[in-house]
Amino acid sequence: MIYTLTFNPAVDYFITVDNFTSGAVNRTACEKICFGGKGINVSRVLKALGCDSVALGFVGGFTGDAVENFLTQSNIKSDFVKLKNGITRINVKLNDTDINAAGPDITAPQLEALYQKLKVLKSGDILVLSGSVPKTMPQSIYKDIMSALYDKGVKFVVDAEGALLCETLKYKPFLIKPNHHELGAIFDTKIATYDDAFFYAKKLQDMGAQNVMVSMGKKGAVLVGADGNRYTAVAPEGEVISTVGSGDSAVAAFLWAHQNGETAENCLRYAVAAGSATAFSDNLATAEEIKNLF
Repeated sequence: MIYTLTFNPAVDYFITVDNFTSGAVNRTACEKICFGGKGINVSRVLKALGCDSVALGFVGGFTGDAVENFLTQSNIKSDFVKLKNGITRINVKLNDTDINAAGPDITAPQLEALYQKLKVLKSGDILVLSGSVPKTMPQSIYKDIMSALYDKGVKFVVDAEGALLCETLKYKPFLIKPNHHELGAIFDTKIATYDDAFFYAKKLQDMGAQNVMVSMGKKGAVLVGADGNRYTAVAPEGEVISTVGSGDSAVAAFLWAHQNGETAENCLRYAVAAGSATAFSDNLATAEEIKNLF
């Protein structure tokens, strides 16, 4: 089974206001509500591709109920820790401005409740760890969780930045997915070409990662595979509407393809197809869109 972990889910409230004026009453021209968080996005795209997963994390209040109800209606399993001391955050997306809430505080007993839920994972299961960690939680939480599950034979997927990613490498994650900006920041350099990406991705592999996929925006992505080979997938052409969720879509499609016995090359191609399909729409990619671009 694939498990996705979202520490800080969100209700994203998208608002378009024509001629917005600060300090005045403004009327919306368009509104949309989305339920997300990086791990939840992975679960949604997996479901679209016909692959089950279990969404884990923390939810609270009426917004947390809304997230759970949405997943239930989407036939996505969840097993969240329920919070009594706060609500799942609401992020306001006003035109081209993001106003992201901090989210609820996570207490030590609530974190222990999450560890109890993680105990059901067994050898061969996949745990996707993605996104930032709330300030009220230990910043070593990714590493701590992987340490607790490492001897059980769980496969880890990590989509995070900087030290949060690098600290996990000694636990040999099955897949990591930095983008080219994040990869460059780790090594204090600029990743401008495929060769640059391959060179520094190989360094991360030497530090412990099995498969290193580097997303490169319009250039597509590269993969340094566990098989020792290097692969490139050029992004298809299309009109980019929103890149929100593109990286999560890529992770989901890579895992789906891997679970279906695809080659490393095809796993990368499906990942790029999914990331592109999401970028070319105003929602997460559908299976038809992904397979057409593939």
